[in-house]
Amino acid sequence: MVTLYKAKAKAGLTGATVTLDIDSTDYEVNGLSRYQQKIAFVSGALKGEKVRALVLEDKPGFLKARTIKVLAPAAERQQPFCPHFSQCGGCQLQYLSNNQQSQLKQQGTDQLIRHQTGLASLPWQPMISGPDRHYRRKARLGVWYDKKTRQLSVGFRAEGSKTISAITECSMLSPLLTPALTLLPPVIKALPEPAVITHLELFSAGERPYVVVRHVKTLTAAQQQLFSQSWPQAYFLGDAGNNLLQPWQADTPVPAYTLAEQNIQLQFQPGDFIQVNEQINQQLVTQALAWLNVNADDTVLDLYAGIGNFSLALARYAKTVQGIEGVAKMVQQAATNAELNGLSNASFAQADLHLPWPAAPWLKQRYTKVVLDPARAGAQGAIEQVATLKAAQILYVSCNAATFARDAKVLLGHGYQLQKLAGVDMFPHTSHLELMALFSMPAKN
Repeated sequence: MVTLYKAKAKAGLTGATVTLDIDSTDYEVNGLSRYQQKIAFVSGALKGEKVRALVLEDKPGFLKARTIKVLAPAAERQQPFCPHFSQCGGCQLQYLSNNQQSQLKQQGTDQLIRHQTGLASLPWQPMISGPDRHYRRKARLGVWYDKKTRQLSVGFRAEGSKTISAITECSMLSPLLTPALTLLPPVIKALPEPAVITHLELFSAGERPYVVVRHVKTLTAAQQQLFSQSWPQAYFLGDAGNNLLQPWQADTPVPAYTLAEQNIQLQFQPGDFIQVNEQINQQLVTQALAWLNVNADDTVLDLYAGIGNFSLALARYAKTVQGIEGVAKMVQQAATNAELNGLSNASFAQADLHLPWPAAPWLKQRYTKVVLDPARAGAQGAIEQVATLKAAQILYVSCNAATFARDAKVLLGHGYQLQKLAGVDMFPHTSHLELMALFSMPAKN
């Protein structure tokens, strides 16, 4: 029997170009418009503009589109400073000044949170911000080799596409990492099979730049050495059949960064989560300590603790800190970091916080304060259990305003009050705004 398959027809307007008048922007600074009774979310468009846009998705209640030509620009629109901006998807908002980007992101976030929670106003504090160039100490570059044309592309994906946009410079990368854009592509192209390399994961620790070379076929020692000659701190991931992460040299220095204000050093392994923006991370930790006013009587629970970024700084001042993390190897790294920093009052355990919490010893402790720093999916499943702890204060660090609003509504429903809220400009020139929020349980009379 032969089964014939027909390609799915594109839904409605998908692939069409439309002319739109932009009425406002949302929390990710997408332009908002209406077309044929549907709301349209339009990337690259500003309030008051008229644009031609390519429809990327046509759903029952909305359209997603991308600006392809600005017919009537807003006064605040400016020329992007990066020559790769029109192709590279790494940045989205270079057509605005950094201050205007922050203002629009916070305005949209304010509307989103108030709409979701029912709060009439939000207790905004000053924005946590830093330099808007050369702030990334970590980046993942895609690698694509076209066997027909023998063209190699190393860079970030284009907006809304799987295509790798080749770049030769990036104003967002740390100066320690930018040489990779010119030094490593020739090494890849010199391999017998350049297509075996799929990604380059760059990161810096202190004054050292590292690279993780991801590959789908085994690289010989000689081929690995080609990379290490251009980039001494090199790791290799993805050897056929075992997926081992290994340094080129056994004496490769262990990566580590410092929280200078708290005199904390944190070692980590390639693949461990660390905040991309080192300067903003330091400000986050310092502000968390200030908002919580941690003292020697406090017992603190740090959820999604990672390698101890918040836990160990908290332990400098608290009676005890219990960190919980879902990834077992990061739990071990956090424990190692506590030992390296001489902090015997910080302990760590592994648990999937989105599932019903286990009857573990750490859950029997009474906590005065809770810190949580979940991934973009937020703390769904965990936030209900956090609320039942009845800690006096909860500090929530969020990288997604939509999931934060959902979780904040749960805490408010359990009697917590939103005491402070700050935007965190972790990724200038992108649509992302992170948040730090302090919730407090009113004292009983």
